[in-house]
Amino acid sequence: MRSLSVCALLFALLTWGVVADGPLRRADERAGRALTGSRLPDAAAEFLADLGNTTVAVPVLFAVLAYTAWRAHRAGAFRWWLPPVAAALAMAAVPALVVPLKAAVDRTGPPGMDGSGYYPSGHTATATVAYGAAVLLVLPLLRGAYGRRELVIGCVLLNVGVGLGLTRRGYHWPADVVASWLLCGMLLQVMVLVIARYGRAARPAPR
Repeated sequence: MRSLSVCALLFALLTWGVVADGPLRRADERAGRALTGSRLPDAAAEFLADLGNTTVAVPVLFAVLAYTAWRAHRAGAFRWWLPPVAAALAMAAVPALVVPLKAAVDRTGPPGMDGSGYYPSGHTATATVAYGAAVLLVLPLLRGAYGRRELVIGCVLLNVGVGLGLTRRGYHWPADVVASWLLCGMLLQVMVLVIARYGRAARPAPR
C-alpha cells in the first residue's frame, strides 16, 4: 500500500508540474530535446517505440493470459480464472484512464508533432500494463529466485526501452512517459492486491 501511495503522490506532483507550466515542465522539455538529439539510431528507437503499439503489446498479454489460465485450470487451482481476469481488466483500464487524462491536461507534443493530448503517453501505458501483467501472470509458474528476478529485470528494461524510443523519436516528452509508468504502476499494484486478496483458498479455522 505504501508504494501505491508513493506512485499516486508522484503522479499528482508531476501532473501539477506539467499543467502549471513551471520549472519542471521547462526542464522536461529541455531533457526531451536533448534525448531527441542523442546518438541512438533512428531505426533502433523506432523499433523500441513500436513495442508500445497495441497491435504488438496486447497480443503478447493475451497469449500469456490464455496459457496461464489453461495451466491453472488444468491444475485445478482455486479461482484459476481470477489472475487472467484481473490482468484483462487492468489492460482495459488503460484507455479508460489515459484518454480522459490526455483531454484534461491537453499538453502539446514535441516539435514536429501535431495537436495536443500527449500527457500521459498511451504507448508507454500500453507497454507497461501489457508486459508487466504478463510477467506477473508468469512469475508463479517459475521455480527459483534467479529466473523470476531475470524476468522482472527484462520487463523493466523493455519498458525503459519503449520510453526511450518514444522520446528519442520525438513522439513524447519524458514526463509523458514517466507519468504513464507511475499511473500504470498503480494499476499493476491493484491487480496484485486483488489476486492476493481473492485468489487464495480460505484456510481452515484453527481448532
